[in-house]
Amino acid sequence: MKHTSTVRPLILASLLLVAPIGIKSAYAHCDGMDGPVVKAAQKALEAENVNLVLIWVQMNDEPEIRRAFEKTIAVRKLGAEAKELADLYFFETLVRVHRAGEGEPYSGLKPAGRDLGPAIPAADKAIETGSVEALARMISDAFGKEVRERFKRVSAQKSYAKDNVAAGREYVKSYVEFIHYVEGLHEAVHRGGHEHSHESSPPVKPVAH
Repeated sequence: MKHTSTVRPLILASLLLVAPIGIKSAYAHCDGMDGPVVKAAQKALEAENVNLVLIWVQMNDEPEIRRAFEKTIAVRKLGAEAKELADLYFFETLVRVHRAGEGEPYSGLKPAGRDLGPAIPAADKAIETGSVEALARMISDAFGKEVRERFKRVSAQKSYAKDNVAAGREYVKSYVEFIHYVEGLHEAVHRGGHEHSHESSPPVKPVAH
């Protein structure tokens, strides 16, 4: 799935709020029954227009999706139960191929209504409404809160007794995490982001200390 250049860095950076040293995982999105890939598949099947889903797969995967689409359209006409099974087959095929094109494993369709956290629904709403302001405020507020909390922690530990090695190590730990976090935010925003990945994203490399 591709987001606009405005929204994508915000989402990537927001993931650092739950992965302080690097981006390790993201909420699954496009493998959900209420995700954008399945929604596109539903529209394509109702309109009998495969072009509505081809945008979700790589060009070299088009033949497989076209074949699956043709089979699904034919089977759907055999009755309600056949239609349900055929649709599910097509959803599974499309999502699997979509994820493979992103270099991600496929572990089956996920149920609708899962908790995706605040960032993904807010990003989708921004794209749907054409306004990014609410999303930008949400991310900015979260950044500010997290940075202030980390700064407060490292500042409180800074004045440790010089002969208290254990306390000194706690300070160093908080210091390194704070620096890595700030650098990670900066890198995630200014590098422009990678293509959307559902289960894992390339780590944001911390500054060496």
